[in-house]
Amino acid sequence: MKRRLCPLAIILLIFSLVSCNPTAKQDAEIVQGLSKDTLESALNAVKEYVDEGKLAGVSVMVIKNGETVLSEQYGYADLSSKKAIDDQTIFRAFSMTKPVTAAALMTLYDEGKFQLDDKVSDYIPEFGNTQVYNSETKTLEPQEKPMTIRNILTHTSGLTYGWDMNSYVDSLYRVNGASGWDGVLADKMKELAKIPLKYQPGTKWEYGLSIDLVGYLVEVLSGTPLDEYFKTKIYEPLKMDDSGFYVPEEKHDRFTRIYSLDENGKLVSPQNPMQDNFKKPATLFSGGGGSLTTVEDYSRFAQMLLNGGELDGVRILKESTVKMMMSNQLPEGVSYEETGGYGLGGSFNPESSQYGWSGAASTFFTVDTKNDMAVLAFTQFMPFDIGYALEFNKIVHEAIVK
Repeated sequence: MKRRLCPLAIILLIFSLVSCNPTAKQDAEIVQGLSKDTLESALNAVKEYVDEGKLAGVSVMVIKNGETVLSEQYGYADLSSKKAIDDQTIFRAFSMTKPVTAAALMTLYDEGKFQLDDKVSDYIPEFGNTQVYNSETKTLEPQEKPMTIRNILTHTSGLTYGWDMNSYVDSLYRVNGASGWDGVLADKMKELAKIPLKYQPGTKWEYGLSIDLVGYLVEVLSGTPLDEYFKTKIYEPLKMDDSGFYVPEEKHDRFTRIYSLDENGKLVSPQNPMQDNFKKPATLFSGGGGSLTTVEDYSRFAQMLLNGGELDGVRILKESTVKMMMSNQLPEGVSYEETGGYGLGGSFNPESSQYGWSGAASTFFTVDTKNDMAVLAFTQFMPFDIGYALEFNKIVHEAIVK
């Protein structure tokens, strides 16, 4: 007599066969076209920086096809109190403010308030008289081509930061306190217009106060202080509730500390103004480096860019405007880092289709339009070093399953 299998036995047999099937197991380890094992390797790579005492803590996120496929925090926001970094930790964005400022200005572009090749002096007349220093003749000369809005959005304006200790123009920045965050933005930018440009506009890429001038242009065109414009046009529509130009008192316990390495290679958190100067309301709203944010908040900005200007049914920018932001906008003959391109407010790699930027305390983000992916890696370490983030981003991209 033949023995029949009962229905329960059949179900158990099928389940055991599926569980032992290598193909089924492989499918379960792919999420949104990314290998989970490789993502785990990327996470372990940044964890090593913390375990080896190179960083106090990290917060990373990967978004693919609109889905958060990795969101992890590891280490400490405050080593002395052993306060762990979590998904509510607030970071100094510093220069990662720049893409947000560019987006803010481009909302006004969408309203028809300006064109990219308009002269800056059409809106801020003081820059019409700004001279250019000729380093060969050691003389001042007029602008050959007037500084344009495209120039200030791409760091080809001739403005600098004052960091070059061998430059005459940079020395004037240091003497005049051009890069400081004291006073108010309008006064600071009008004083900046009195300092000679380091190069003729449109002839060279150099990092500097260009995006701070973009922020002032937002104020001029909108008639609204930059912090309020960010709030109403970017932060509130995108539900970036923990982003701004200072940390309110009720959120001070979520604010992470900055760390450095001492002469013995040990992590320390030195007492300097950068630790606490964001704990009180700002008087000068630096569009080039003055904002604070969380990884979750900034990921919403990144996703808005990936979506072509909208998120959760709210449109911030036209799709064509976002494409323009995330494409090479450098003048002919000008390059960024030898072969790289530069968009509006952030770098753009034509080969990888990645647009993004980083911040002075070693925060990093990139949006990859080719693969519909955003990668964010935050810590608070100075001087600037995003080696951990570049390694993380590289491994994450290796997780893409073709």
